[in-house]
Amino acid sequence: MSAHSEQTPQEYIQHHLTNLAEGQGFWTWHLDSLLFSVGLGFIFLWVFYSVAQRVTLGVPSKLQCAVEMIVEFVQKSVQESFSGRSPLIAPLALTVFVWVFLMNLMDLLPVDWLPQLAQMAGIDYLRVVPSTDLNVTFSLSLGVFFLIIFYSIKVKGFNGFIKELIYQPFNHWAMIPVNFVLEAVTLIAKPISLALRLFGNMYAGELIFILIALMYSGNWAIASLGVGLHIGWAIFHILVITLQAFIFMMLTIVYLSMAHEEH
Repeated sequence: MSAHSEQTPQEYIQHHLTNLAEGQGFWTWHLDSLLFSVGLGFIFLWVFYSVAQRVTLGVPSKLQCAVEMIVEFVQKSVQESFSGRSPLIAPLALTVFVWVFLMNLMDLLPVDWLPQLAQMAGIDYLRVVPSTDLNVTFSLSLGVFFLIIFYSIKVKGFNGFIKELIYQPFNHWAMIPVNFVLEAVTLIAKPISLALRLFGNMYAGELIFILIALMYSGNWAIASLGVGLHIGWAIFHILVITLQAFIFMMLTIVYLSMAHEEH
């Protein structure tokens, strides 16, 4: 985990914060974010499917115990926070929690390991934490946003959805423009806050790991200090990555619960 001697600290940081991109402008694809996010999604599905196929009622394996604990935790969270009835919410909450957690977990890998392997293979840039990419976090939050709109219209009807936008919080025809602005801002703020909260926390964590890695290029005394800081921050960051996955899941449940409420 040492910085390249031919790079300045600014170049080293910029290199680690640059995605493997293809295309230009709006149609730029961050191939590394797509690779790791989709790959982690498949790993999540494969592990949970494999455990479900080999469930035992006697003495379960450690992996089965871990999966059952996660499922029960998510199920309890849904029961306590979701007021409506929908067969989609619990599986969605489970997917959101585990998938975001796995993407965040990539931040615990030493910052130089995979990028250096990629450089040996001729790939100049590689970011391994998908949740530090604003495109990924906004994609997740926009998926939740579309579900909010879908269930709002499904439960309340299109007319009911529109009335909720124009007659709340002030139930008077003269306040329709004010109500619409307030409700529209509240609605749009939901996916924006979801995306920016996850991105901001994970981006800051990644940047701290990069700054600590810069210390390894100094003398042995500074490098040894960097090892201690790295381990300490990694231990603390375990709490951060878990908390961010939990917050994203809980806000998803709460927003969809609000979409199921009839006024």
